Amino acid sequence: MTIFLILAPFGAYSLLMLVTSATISVFAGAAVCIGTIALDVARGRSIKILAAGSAIVFAGIGIYLMLLKPSISNSAVSLAVDSGVFAISLGSILLRSPFTLQYALEAVPAETAALPGFLRTNYVIAAAWTVAALLMMLANAAVIYVPGLPIWAVILIAFTARNSAVYFTKWYRKTKYSTPRANALPKTH
Repeated sequence: MTIFLILAPFGAYSLLMLVTSATISVFAGAAVCIGTIALDVARGRSIKILAAGSAIVFAGIGIYLMLLKPSISNSAVSLAVDSGVFAISLGSILLRSPFTLQYALEAVPAETAALPGFLRTNYVIAAAWTVAALLMMLANAAVIYVPGLPIWAVILIAFTARNSAVYFTKWYRKTKYSTPRANALPKTH
C-alpha cells in the first residue's frame, strides 16, 4: 500500500500526460501529493520529504507552464519532473537522511529500526531510486536532444527503471529484515 501511495502522484501525472495538457497533469500530480500528505497527517504520521518535495516540483513546473512557457514540450516537462525527483532523492542522501527512512521507520518495529544495518539499508534503497530517477531523466533528455529517438524507448526505460527500483526495494528489504524461520533460530541452553 505504501509504495502505491508513494507512486500515485507520478502515476496520475503520467496517465494524464497521455490525454491532457502538461499543465493540468503537473497540477494533478501536485494535488495527489497534497492528498498523500493529508492522509499521512490524518493518520498521525510525518510529512514525507518525497511527497512535500514532489508537490513543490509539480506545482513549480505548473506555475512555470501557466505563466511563462505554456508551449514547452511534454518531454521537457517530464525531464523537469524527473530532475526534481532526482534532486530530492540525491539531496536526501547527501543530507544524511535518505528519503526512504521516513517510510521505513513507520513500517517496522523499533527493534528492527535499531538494528545496525537499518540505516545502511535505507541508503542503498534510496540510492537505487536515485539511479532510477537519473535513468528516467537521461531518457527524457535523450528525446529532446537526439532527434528521431522513438518515444517508446523512453517509455521502456522509464518503466524498466521505476519497476526495477520497486522490485529491488521489496527484494532488498526482505533479504535484510525478513523474519528467520523457526528452525533457523539459535538454540538456547
